[in-house]
Amino acid sequence: MSAWCSSTRPAQERPTAPRSWLGRRGSFPPRSVHSAGADELALAPPALAGTEGAPAGRRREAACEPTVAATYGSRLIVGTGKYASVAETEAAIDASGAEIITVAVRRVDLHDRSEGSLMGLLARRAKLEGSSADAAGETGPRRWTLLPNTAGCYTADDAIRTLRLARELGIGDLVKLEVIGDKETLYPDNEETLKAAEVLVKEGFTVLPYCFDDPILCRKLEDVGCAAVMPLAAPIGSGLGIRNPHNLSLILEKAKVPVLVDAGVGTASDAAVAMELGCDGLLINTAIAHAKDPVRMARAMKLAVEAGRDAFLAGRMPKARHANASSPTKGMIE
Repeated sequence: MSAWCSSTRPAQERPTAPRSWLGRRGSFPPRSVHSAGADELALAPPALAGTEGAPAGRRREAACEPTVAATYGSRLIVGTGKYASVAETEAAIDASGAEIITVAVRRVDLHDRSEGSLMGLLARRAKLEGSSADAAGETGPRRWTLLPNTAGCYTADDAIRTLRLARELGIGDLVKLEVIGDKETLYPDNEETLKAAEVLVKEGFTVLPYCFDDPILCRKLEDVGCAAVMPLAAPIGSGLGIRNPHNLSLILEKAKVPVLVDAGVGTASDAAVAMELGCDGLLINTAIAHAKDPVRMARAMKLAVEAGRDAFLAGRMPKARHANASSPTKGMIE
């Protein structure tokens, strides 16, 4: 079965948070952990061929038919914008340990792959066809997976055209869909995002949509075949942290695809909080690029994501209203 259709796997293959998790979430039931192998992030391509016009339930069933999911050891996705230099970009990404690297297709020169250019760096580290690394068969630093995004697009048609261009240039089929509805808040346009997602999934793209922390919208995006949902934690570039953990919890309870927090993380503690809630990963750019020391912050984010994930899997202790001595009270010496 597809690695992200965790609800269809046998119970023994679906790790869940321990019972103490209920103490943190009140009456919410534990959520199945979306994992593959040694707790890897799995992103599956669409399996909706021949289901156009079918009811949502049939599309959901089709999405759980066998597909080959790409798996990643790191649950941190990082961006490439706002750094002081290309060299700093590479150093920070390496320090983050991220394997998936996102790039704004409309904000870089996709044809300039010269030494010292951002696209030259991405082509070399992703070993795109025709790059110097591809030609030389280099086996040095780990290979990056590029995630083209549609930042700057305000309509579904613009986003679709942008990602088709990225595919034609050989950047890949794994894409981040971003359709902005307002220039000031940079909030996503729900209707245009859903419209674009449906078209892109039918064309075989593995779609990761940026969206509001709206459980209903996330369900609809999942129903059309998106490989994950990417609810915002706060406005893009704000660094405000996790503003609505309750909504994220509601999304996490129902989602059968990975939930990746996108936008709003400001520092390492924000990343840890998101992962402790049970999120499957995060996408971070500004918090790293605008730090006084981006490379050190990238490393901090890496450790925070790992610590938050471990804490979620371990399950926190129940909260209590009163003190409870940590040392035993029986058998005390009188």
